[in-house]
Amino acid sequence: MRILVTGGAGYIGSVVTEFLLAGAHDVVVVDDLSTGHRGAIGKGVTFREGTLLDEHFLLPALDGIDAVCHFAAFSQVAESVADPLAYYRNNIGGAVSLLAAMRKTGVKFFLFSSSAAVYGEPDGTPIGEDAALRPLNAYGNTKLAVERLLADCTAAWGLRALSLRYFNAAGAGESHGEDHRPETHLIPLVLDVALARRDELVVYGKDYPTRDGTCVRDYIHVKDLASAHLLGLEKLIDGYGGVLNLGNGRGFSVLEVIRAAEKVTGLEIPYRFGERRPGDPAVLVASSDKAEKDLGWKRFYPGIEEILRDAYAWKQARPDGYPA
Repeated sequence: MRILVTGGAGYIGSVVTEFLLAGAHDVVVVDDLSTGHRGAIGKGVTFREGTLLDEHFLLPALDGIDAVCHFAAFSQVAESVADPLAYYRNNIGGAVSLLAAMRKTGVKFFLFSSSAAVYGEPDGTPIGEDAALRPLNAYGNTKLAVERLLADCTAAWGLRALSLRYFNAAGAGESHGEDHRPETHLIPLVLDVALARRDELVVYGKDYPTRDGTCVRDYIHVKDLASAHLLGLEKLIDGYGGVLNLGNGRGFSVLEVIRAAEKVTGLEIPYRFGERRPGDPAVLVASSDKAEKDLGWKRFYPGIEEILRDAYAWKQARPDGYPA
């Protein structure tokens, strides 16, 4: 298939592109490089630089496309709380423009990179797809809004859409990994401290109702996420749609991640406690039973140490991330 990948110069988009190419798919990447990296665009990819907000730019990019994998979005929770207008304009506006261009060009298959942020503070864990949807921040609100937009488009003009609600993606692919600027994700921050690229880690909050007072998150290896996308595309073409959770099924606290990183690296990781960040739920852990059943998906890298080991290897090989 010929697949358009929006945000393919970003973290998850680049790893999924890596898997798509390995699966003999033809890939077109669209990215404005506002947060992605030109160096993350692999060989054999057709790259079109531009914004999703420009429908006229999108129309030729969709020529001959069979399906769209949509990753392009702003994704920093604290930033979304501080500047919700930017998140609504980019995340929802970009999706509207993309879908309008798809309708004009007759492209009907849409795989959406959604988020566990749509759940907010859950009533219990593990979280199933039928849990209450109560986002705590603008980022989560934009992801939920796009999910609802996809449902409306499906009813209106025959779009076929599958939304994959990620929990915390981590780790690295064979040639792609995390390089956010600024970096806000826990695992690369922990590893930056281990590599002496930061003096210490700030742990935001120590009074959450968890086993050690720090936030608990479900970390899913990015390679397992990527394999789910390939399976999701196959099912989508066969007529499947809706929403699915993609997670590890178990959670690790911030302090547990730090201890595991010290074990993997053999290095001490200094940290201090800071205030809670606005919009951070205490616990987010997925039930991915539906994805396992409906897609035939399996996690091959479930351990936190496996995730850290791959992320650490990528960091050691590219301490400065992708080239400018």
